[in-house]
Amino acid sequence: MPRITSRVFTDLAVWMTGFGLAIGLVFPPFCLLLGLPAASVLTPVFFASTLAAGLAVGAVNFALARLVVGRRFRHLATAMTTVESQLASAVYTQDWSGCDPERCALAVDSDDEAGATAQAFNSLIRTLAKSHAVETAMHDFSGVLSREFELEGLASAALDGLLRHTASEAGAMLVVREDELVPLASLGIRAPESLSANDHVRRVIRLGQIERLHVGAQDLVVDSVLVGVAAREILVVPVSFKSVPLGVIVLATTGTFERDDIELLDHLRTDLGLAVNNALAHDRLERLAAIDPLTDAYNRRFGLGRLREEFSRAVRAEGPLGILMLDIDHFKAVNDTYGHLVGDRVLRAVAGACRHVIREGDVLVRYGGEEFLVLLPGAGRDDVAQAAERIRRAVSETTVEDGTSRITVTVSVGATTYQDATETPDALVAIADRALYEAKDGGRNRVTMVGAR
Repeated sequence: MPRITSRVFTDLAVWMTGFGLAIGLVFPPFCLLLGLPAASVLTPVFFASTLAAGLAVGAVNFALARLVVGRRFRHLATAMTTVESQLASAVYTQDWSGCDPERCALAVDSDDEAGATAQAFNSLIRTLAKSHAVETAMHDFSGVLSREFELEGLASAALDGLLRHTASEAGAMLVVREDELVPLASLGIRAPESLSANDHVRRVIRLGQIERLHVGAQDLVVDSVLVGVAAREILVVPVSFKSVPLGVIVLATTGTFERDDIELLDHLRTDLGLAVNNALAHDRLERLAAIDPLTDAYNRRFGLGRLREEFSRAVRAEGPLGILMLDIDHFKAVNDTYGHLVGDRVLRAVAGACRHVIREGDVLVRYGGEEFLVLLPGAGRDDVAQAAERIRRAVSETTVEDGTSRITVTVSVGATTYQDATETPDALVAIADRALYEAKDGGRNRVTMVGAR
């Protein structure tokens, strides 16, 4: 219908008035068709009455339309003005609580265009809220990733963020580290280390695509300790950087994952891939800075730092701490006889023999030249003595071949343990060093244990 004025309701009034007048003009001839006498119908008074009635009907229709439709338009306009005001304020304050979908939604009480308009408005509000939630999640997640440089801390913070912003109730993050897929963070997962060998996890890493699993016949066991029942759905999300697989995230829920969860994860894993790549590079640099390149043992600087940490831990926990100081016997003669290249091979062989017999949590340090330091956290006097003897025996049984020559060496070992009388890490090292020289003075290729008192 063509527009007459710039106001919808003015147009409506004009059209309704015109329609009322048209009805008033048509009504008298229509009465003739019904058999009414012309003398009664075709009179100025009758025409005036029908025209007045037509105008009255038009006015009443307009008033009803204004009351019913206009009120809905005003309600919609007020709601939109409120939303606009809240959005304008939230841009600067970041407070989006003033217009959530529950508070600003319009009542949908009809199945016509008015109801469709209210539904469209409510859908817009929900979309705005969802958009803000996604923006907040991505902003928070990016902030978490930018604050963490250590790989373990990054994995823990990233997993916490993913659990907070999705429907997940349990999860784990695994990272490819030194060609092995290792779990760095987990919450509510039974035996997260077993995920590394799972077929679903390995397929996701290989294909680089998110996989959604419905728990049932699947062999991936994930339990949520938060609710105490088995999860119903599992998401396995690959983490990569420039198409290079770096790890995987496993998320579980007792309900179902929505499409929004999956789309959000798909966006977040891009930033996570970059952060994990940077953390791995940082980890490698730290390792290079801490490792002696010849023997692959920790260097002296890193080793003494670890000694201070373990010493402080032993003091706080009032627990044991053992250290060994060992020196290759007659190493100068090996260098003089076979050359420094062979001497380097002997150093590597001795370090390898030590690593083979110490525990996983023990720390092997190249202290200087042919001298090594071994930290034994949690080891008492008997444990320290046994560890020293294992090292002495392993080194004596190690052979380095140079042409037709078979070179064997031995080590002298000084051992001690932390006691209350030892006040500093340096004092502990001095005691072990004194024990080492006693072992050398006693004939070499032997272990000497010296107490702190």
